[in-house]
Amino acid sequence: MKKLSLLTIVLVLLQSTMVAQSLSDNMLQLVNWMTGEFSSAEQSKADTSFYDIELKMVRIWPDQPNGAWLYVEQAAAATPEKPYRQRIYFLAETADDEFSSDVYMLPNQEKYIGAWRDPSLLDDLDPFKLDYKPGCAVFLFFDGFQYSGKTNAQSCKSELKGATYATSEVIITEGEIQTLDRGFDASANQVWGSKSGHYTFNKLR
Repeated sequence: MKKLSLLTIVLVLLQSTMVAQSLSDNMLQLVNWMTGEFSSAEQSKADTSFYDIELKMVRIWPDQPNGAWLYVEQAAAATPEKPYRQRIYFLAETADDEFSSDVYMLPNQEKYIGAWRDPSLLDDLDPFKLDYKPGCAVFLFFDGFQYSGKTNAQSCKSELKGATYATSEVIITEGEIQTLDRGFDASANQVWGSKSGHYTFNKLR
């Protein structure tokens, strides 16, 4: 029985190592740069057209192969307990130095508020039964210094504030994430999102 238990432990460790090794160095760096607690407080003080926003991302389900899952929570700094955005991203490497970030919605998302602090809150979720947002993936390219990219044009449908589609642009460097999320109506008029450029989130920890 002891030999069987030891063998089982060895197999589990080997499996975990294989999963970790399936991610390239650049992929692991992308995950590392994206995870943590971020704030746009500095930008909001310099330019009042930007709000003071908190962005929190944590890696979840690390044993899942072929990519990395992140839980994302975004809220006004004044009301961090009331996030206006909760998502799950699935990061995958599609080619050398090229990556995709698929977007998923959570069911009963209020139940998972604070999962960035306690990922065990997500243990009852099946990653393959999440609500996928078709056309909303962000495609990133690493140039040796930063990861940058955006959604495909007009592919991400949105009905928020009269929009018909949304776009996202992202720039990720060590210690900073810049995002530009906007919604457009059928005539390509912007109906929501920043009109002053990218939000800049500085990494706090």
